Amino acid sequence: MIQVVIDDVVHDAEVEQRLVDLIDRLGETIPRVCYHAQLGPIQTCDTCMVEVNGQLARACATEAVDGMVVSTRSARVAAAQVEAFDRILSNHLLYCTVCDNNNGNCTVHNTTRLLAIEHQRIPFAPKPYEVDETNPFYRYDPSQCILCGRCVEACQNVEVNETLSINWEDPNPRVLWDGGSPIGESSCVSCGHCVTVCPCNALMEKSMLGQAGFFTSLRKSTLNGMIGVVKGVEPETGYGTILALSEVEEAMREHRIRKTKTVCTYCGVGCSFDVWTKDRHILKVAPEQGPANGISTCVKGKFGWGHINSPDRITTPLIRENGEFRKASWDEALALIARQLSEIKSQSGPDSIGFIASSKCTNEESYLMQKLARAVIGTNNIDNCSRYCQAPATTGLFRTVGYGGDSGSISDMEQADLLMMIGSNTAESHPVIATRVKSAHKLNGQKLIVSDIREHEMARRADLFLHPKPSTDLVWINAISRYLLDRGLANKKFLDEWVNGLAEFRKSLEPFTMEAAARISGLSVETLTSVARMISEANRMCILWAMGVTQHSQGSDTSTAISNLLLVTGNYMRPGTGAYPLRGHNNVQGASDNGSMPNNLAGYQSVDDPEVRARHEATWKVKLPSTKGLDNHQMVEAIHEGKLKAMYMIGEEMSIVDSNANYVGAAFSKLDFFVVQDIFFSQTCRYANVVLPGAPSLEKEGTFTSTERRIQRLYEVFEPLPGCRPDWTIIQNVANQLGADWHYGHPSEVMDEIAFLTPIFAGVNYQRLEGYKSLQWPVAADGTDEPLLYTKEFAFPDGKARLFPVSWIGPVDLPNAEYDLHLNNGRLLEHFHEGNLTYRTEGIRQKTPDVFVEVSPELAEERGIQSGTWVQLISRYGQVRVRALVTDRVSGQELYMPMNSVESPVNRLTGSHTDPVTNTPAYKEASVHLRVLDEVGESPLPRTNPRFGHPTPQRGVEVERKWRRPDYQFPGNGFVQIQQVQNKG
Repeated sequence: MIQVVIDDVVHDAEVEQRLVDLIDRLGETIPRVCYHAQLGPIQTCDTCMVEVNGQLARACATEAVDGMVVSTRSARVAAAQVEAFDRILSNHLLYCTVCDNNNGNCTVHNTTRLLAIEHQRIPFAPKPYEVDETNPFYRYDPSQCILCGRCVEACQNVEVNETLSINWEDPNPRVLWDGGSPIGESSCVSCGHCVTVCPCNALMEKSMLGQAGFFTSLRKSTLNGMIGVVKGVEPETGYGTILALSEVEEAMREHRIRKTKTVCTYCGVGCSFDVWTKDRHILKVAPEQGPANGISTCVKGKFGWGHINSPDRITTPLIRENGEFRKASWDEALALIARQLSEIKSQSGPDSIGFIASSKCTNEESYLMQKLARAVIGTNNIDNCSRYCQAPATTGLFRTVGYGGDSGSISDMEQADLLMMIGSNTAESHPVIATRVKSAHKLNGQKLIVSDIREHEMARRADLFLHPKPSTDLVWINAISRYLLDRGLANKKFLDEWVNGLAEFRKSLEPFTMEAAARISGLSVETLTSVARMISEANRMCILWAMGVTQHSQGSDTSTAISNLLLVTGNYMRPGTGAYPLRGHNNVQGASDNGSMPNNLAGYQSVDDPEVRARHEATWKVKLPSTKGLDNHQMVEAIHEGKLKAMYMIGEEMSIVDSNANYVGAAFSKLDFFVVQDIFFSQTCRYANVVLPGAPSLEKEGTFTSTERRIQRLYEVFEPLPGCRPDWTIIQNVANQLGADWHYGHPSEVMDEIAFLTPIFAGVNYQRLEGYKSLQWPVAADGTDEPLLYTKEFAFPDGKARLFPVSWIGPVDLPNAEYDLHLNNGRLLEHFHEGNLTYRTEGIRQKTPDVFVEVSPELAEERGIQSGTWVQLISRYGQVRVRALVTDRVSGQELYMPMNSVESPVNRLTGSHTDPVTNTPAYKEASVHLRVLDEVGESPLPRTNPRFGHPTPQRGVEVERKWRRPDYQFPGNGFVQIQQVQNKG
């Protein structure tokens, strides 16, 4: 700590603390327009001027130094602040009362009030540009833009999509997209960062326009007239009177605009934000305080909420009779479910019934679903979709370090010197995590290695891009481990102190020479040696992986190899290190954490552990089954074998997201009784006997657990639509209809029961999760959590990690003369999975209206294909008809097809092969024949898709260019400027 004198009072400060942050901490207020704590100093507005040792300086960019003397109240400071803000107002027309942004959070309005501005010295001058309305989600008004550069800084250095810039050299500067393209034709991915940080109404969500204010829905001509009246009285009344009027109107808005915190319902990053609503209209999503995301969102989290009020929501139970569905009452539907399940249980036993929990539902709902299966029906046949994606990663971590979750936080990924991504299209599957990686890489010199069979965005940004043959990651990872051990580059001290099994592990590596790895993987020895060198030179390394690893026939073993490599190099137990299998769904981690698995109760407590069962039996007052149940893959097989008669599924589109979809659909058609609980009539609902209308995340309370083990509360934004019920309520209804005696009045009571029965959640309760507070399990009874695991020991009885030997077997479903092309598949930024939710947001549908298959330029030339050519993909299991997209993201004989289709789902092409350890389908091991159809249509991606844009990377807002303008003058009557330009990397 150091000491700084501020306005004649001595204060303690941290070394290199920004003055603006220090002054804020002391409870003082100084004006600032461009500064945002999550963006850092931008230095375009000049309104945060203070005196430092007698000279004017920007408080945002000046760091505290011991003995520094600061004045925030001198006449020189006041004059400089007003002069700087006057220039801002010359770029902005104040008409707050009739502005949709007049909601108490407009920085320009609030700064006008703070500085007591009554009149402008420099009159407002509109810019000679039209309002840009070409993006489906937001608009840009250049004449209201104050050129603070916040949006540019957010785009360039936080999101790192690098689309926005400012043409400072132009006589009339404005914010540019791709150097001057219309927004809707640029590389903008509609992440919303720019709109979120805009300090005025220059960038606004279209869902806000005409909706937020009491007068803002009036015709434009009427609004312009009202603005004219306001500006007409300003010379006589001053801004004070006008602002007072606008603040009265803003206070009126508080009574009809609700701001409710929720957690995103899409991927596993765990973004949280406030949802602004008026009645059932979503005004906007406002991220700011989320511990995982801060100001960040992606297009789905910011704008992809059209499904909430979609007219095709199911709002009444449906019962199938004579092949047709009819509406039914809740009482009738629940009675039928109870009668049928009871009869099947009586006739065929409890294990003839299976349960599928949802990764979209809350932790509490997952817990109740497995409790229904075990305590009411009496079966361990319960699973969730982690079987399709993350079970192998969980297994790999259980084998080696003891906990099946990320070993640290997103902040650890940012702190790493070297970050390796294996089989993860992070920029599209986990976009907010990608922003952190891209930012660390761009600004902080983090090294990035990417291994993938497709050259996606992160591959193109990498310092080293590896393109191995499909399904060979295990081989080259093991070869790197052997190379480091053989050459004395492993972390011997760490291995000696913290790791068991080294001798056996070294022996298992004998086949994995660099030469053998090069032959099998297709990577050169030189490339592999470069990887080893980069790893050995890095002090801190994180490895991120996803479905490109786990959805293979050796997904568990490859995940294990990754963790082995981290142990060999000592990359656990410290910040900036560790293993990060990125969870795909918003609550796929939580669904497994809370017991929706055939072998584990909540907290990964084994069903065959007598003590665990005894504790649950005493609380639940029932006898529990002790043998492992069927997982979802085994349930499908059991249906075909006639052993599984009934199924109850919540919120999963299993008929098209499971591999070998035709086979799965055929199984569902054989069920004696099938209950599906969802918010839409999905493809899977077609097989159901009863369909129950659940509620989406905005219509319920509960908790989600993100990829970084972070437990967060979500609050009810809307009451459920009439006829719909929260899923936890429905499960309780079903349980009680079957004879249970549950009396949960709120999800918090369910969480209290979870905490009581589950050691790793012992200290979790809703009070500790209130608002934006979160906990990362394991959580001790006193509420202490563990953002970074293994800081004291590993999660094994002796506290040591275990190297776990794995061997290489090779992939299945290899190409041959008939099925000559390898088909890869995965996520797409705009859509989530098959698009059941995202297609119901019109702007997303406009940008990415249909599925496609990516074809390499060389294959396209060979087969006579162009973008828009219809092709038929035929595998050993099925076929789909789809349009081609020619792109160099894929190469040679490899194809890539995203999952965003109900009509042509990629899983009609995948087989039933699985990872033998977890039964996770080998989705990524598929071979197809491509038949070119005599039909050419439009490109499956419209020209307005951001993939056709041309980003303009630069080092942030580049404020020095503004300072070089001939009309720029440092405020403060010519006093000497202290320029401390923050190094942007």
